[in-house]
Amino acid sequence: MKEFVMLFRNDYNPASMPSPEQMQHMMKQWMDWMGGIAAQNKLANQGIRLGNAGKTVKPDNVVTDGPYAEIKESVGGFIVVRAASIEEAAEMAKGCPILKVGGNVELRDIVEINMLS
Repeated sequence: MKEFVMLFRNDYNPASMPSPEQMQHMMKQWMDWMGGIAAQNKLANQGIRLGNAGKTVKPDNVVTDGPYAEIKESVGGFIVVRAASIEEAAEMAKGCPILKVGGNVELRDIVEINMLS
């Protein structure tokens, strides 16, 4: 089995705030989806949810607020899954709740680097 990271992206819209009930419903969808992956022993790392605040550091010591100045999309978090192939990981990603709200899932293979050799 290989490991793949699923990066969750969505349009950045600071004015869009779900109600507590909507947030609870969305969290249940996420927990059910991730629980299904975990039940198959394919959740390698439950990842982390990322906040909206941030800075971008560029060459020549240029620091800008957030990663959103040039883009409309932001990374909201990630998980790591185990799969035999990237195609199998893509099948898992098709059930991701972010797809229901217009977001997307980017899949990337994880390349192991042994720094202790």
